[in-house]
Amino acid sequence: MIGKKLTAEEVIKEVEKDLVFYEESGGGVTFSGGEPLKQSEFLERLLNGCREKKIHTAVDTSGYISWEILNKIHSKVDLFLYDLKIMDNKRHKKYTGVSNEIILENLKKLSSVHNNIFVRFPVIPGINDDYQNIRETGEFLSSLKIAQVNLLPYHYIGIDKYKRLGKKYKLAD
Repeated sequence: MIGKKLTAEEVIKEVEKDLVFYEESGGGVTFSGGEPLKQSEFLERLLNGCREKKIHTAVDTSGYISWEILNKIHSKVDLFLYDLKIMDNKRHKKYTGVSNEIILENLKKLSSVHNNIFVRFPVIPGINDDYQNIRETGEFLSSLKIAQVNLLPYHYIGIDKYKRLGKKYKLAD
């Protein structure tokens, strides 16, 4: 489905082809991106279609989106995969280009209304693997209702993509 323009209904028809697989494996559909919540109306139609077919859904998000959007769709999502990188706002902005205030606030709010959130913490050597960041992350998450925390090892998969785009991969070293 990559590179094709499809309606939500067409996507659901494609997804339905794997119903037996989902039933046998206990799996489902994960909406990721980019940021799937940036296309919230389309995502909502897909979530509704999956719910009608009893297909488990997961949304992979950075949390950098308005609360109104998250609040509107959270009840239609079975599992949130929520990325959390750096607790210090200044450092977060330096490495990601955006403030983490919305991300942290949305995670607080989401954890108060949704009971199946997996926080995913990519461990990036020299960036967010210091004692202070890990301690602050742990303290923050322990105050919330989080189902699971996943530590993700850093990988260099994106380097070739950056090269093809003629961009410098800042974390290559």
